[in-house]
Amino acid sequence: MSIFRNRTATAAIVAVAAGALTLTACGGGSDSSAKDNSKSKEDAKSQSKPVQIGDAKASTGPAPAVTGAQTGGTVTVYQEADFSHLDPGQIYVSDGKLLSRLIFRGLTQYSEDDNGNLTVVGDLATDAGQVSDGGKTWTYTLKDNLKDENGNPINAADIRHTVERLYASYITDGPTYLQQWLSGAGTTYRDAYAGPDKGKHLPDSVLETPDAKTVVFHFKDAQPDLPQMLTMPGYSVVPEETDTKEKYDTDPVSTGPYKISDFKPGKSMTLVKNPQWDAKSDSVRHQYVDGFAIEMNHDDEDQTKTLLADQGEAKNAMMFTGQVATTQLQNVVGDKTAMARTIDGYAPYVWQLNFNLDRVKDKKLRDAITLALPSTSVFKADGGAYGGEVANSLISPTTPGYDESFDPFNREAKPNGDIEAAKKLIKEGGFEGKKLVYAYGNTPVRQQQAVLIATALEKIGLDIQKKEIDSATWYEQVGKVKNGYDLYMTGWGQDWPSASTVIPPSYDGTQIQDGSANYAHINDEHVNSEIKRILKITDTTEATKAWAELSEYISTEINPAAPIYYTKVFQIFGSNIGGIRYSSDSSYVDVTRIFLKK
Repeated sequence: MSIFRNRTATAAIVAVAAGALTLTACGGGSDSSAKDNSKSKEDAKSQSKPVQIGDAKASTGPAPAVTGAQTGGTVTVYQEADFSHLDPGQIYVSDGKLLSRLIFRGLTQYSEDDNGNLTVVGDLATDAGQVSDGGKTWTYTLKDNLKDENGNPINAADIRHTVERLYASYITDGPTYLQQWLSGAGTTYRDAYAGPDKGKHLPDSVLETPDAKTVVFHFKDAQPDLPQMLTMPGYSVVPEETDTKEKYDTDPVSTGPYKISDFKPGKSMTLVKNPQWDAKSDSVRHQYVDGFAIEMNHDDEDQTKTLLADQGEAKNAMMFTGQVATTQLQNVVGDKTAMARTIDGYAPYVWQLNFNLDRVKDKKLRDAITLALPSTSVFKADGGAYGGEVANSLISPTTPGYDESFDPFNREAKPNGDIEAAKKLIKEGGFEGKKLVYAYGNTPVRQQQAVLIATALEKIGLDIQKKEIDSATWYEQVGKVKNGYDLYMTGWGQDWPSASTVIPPSYDGTQIQDGSANYAHINDEHVNSEIKRILKITDTTEATKAWAELSEYISTEINPAAPIYYTKVFQIFGSNIGGIRYSSDSSYVDVTRIFLKK
């Protein structure tokens, strides 16, 4: 789901992972006596089932009322870092996804029930889409009376513009599924069309708008997952009349129930009601509270302590992508009153240590580093038992095709690393004293994990040069092809329940460019050809098996990234926050339901 912090993951999918301010020896943390009732891999399996496709009735607002919901008041939101992007086309991380649910809308969206079951419904469109031509043609009809925050009507020309601007050179960090499906795999879509700034449109044979309310996508191959893909925030509408191109990233126009009234980068953001949003056109979102006061620079330790104390303003406060800190885990789990205002879930992300294959070229060195990684200590720094568990694969337990028995680096027997086995490979390869630049984000969790990882790698004879990076722009910096780093962690998860949203974005060599999710820069002929082949398989069972086999090949034959831990989410809220529910779509709280109890 994008990047974790969904990159779909949201990861994307890409999500700022949570964790503690301090760490005790060996990563044990202060949660050692807290009973682990967190989500398991069995719970994760329920998130691997296919989503349902809703009809026009399911897409018609208003959204069903949330039990006990009240109106009015302002919710305070604690955030660790600023949002890296506000332009929908650039959003591919989880905190951006939560914000997007409040201020943006696209052609489709997810409706979710209390059991985490997802149904794709129409958002700006009247339904999830009408398919023809064997899955190659999809037609969307826009709902009536849609407007942006300025009162401008939203029509088919705005949808066309939204798609076409994704080809512009300044759009570098968002998803590329739609562009590739329409205009060519890998980075070739940019060769096919230069973007709308040159005064030309995509041809009608690719994207057609026969009237003000109709949008037709024409694909070369069947694309059965289009409704799911269009739910991603990266495909939210950008009205043509108010598009300021590069400047849109700091001052976007709202189409959702809330709009940005004040924004101080790196400090705060204020959301207020968008009076142009019509509840009758929205089958999922609510507009219960008057607004959200988002405060940045609150790490997880600060967030957890403040919300646990539940005093004053904190009663009306919540986390977005924050998580209960490791050092506070026992205090929360041991307090029944506090536990009553928590949510937890198994997120789809795999945190992995990427090897920059342009610089770390010897597989034996990569294997040695992978064997040495102290996975247990690293995940315990990120929320303890409620924050994750040791990963054995580049595929998450939430993703179809996951195999718990696949364990090429002996994680089951040596979950906190096998130093001796790693030392042996280091000696065989003559890597003693080799310098490697390890980049990490400047948050407490990443700083602690950097110490743990660097210490382990130094034990096997490597010279680790640590390089701290601003976490707010983390993915933009490590996403550069010429980033200057050897090792760096990223979190990636499925954008919808399919490994086709994990393997191609992360390991397809034809997609390498600045902003690509291929952070390791793997460009293997067999992997590339297999990705191309599997993407054409229409039988879901057959495709799932093929993706799993390719994932295992990537790990065992190339090892471009070492899986470290799978993620879980555990959040706490102020006592006056109502409507809290874990979302299997966002992997955090469902922000569309929030209200103040009094």
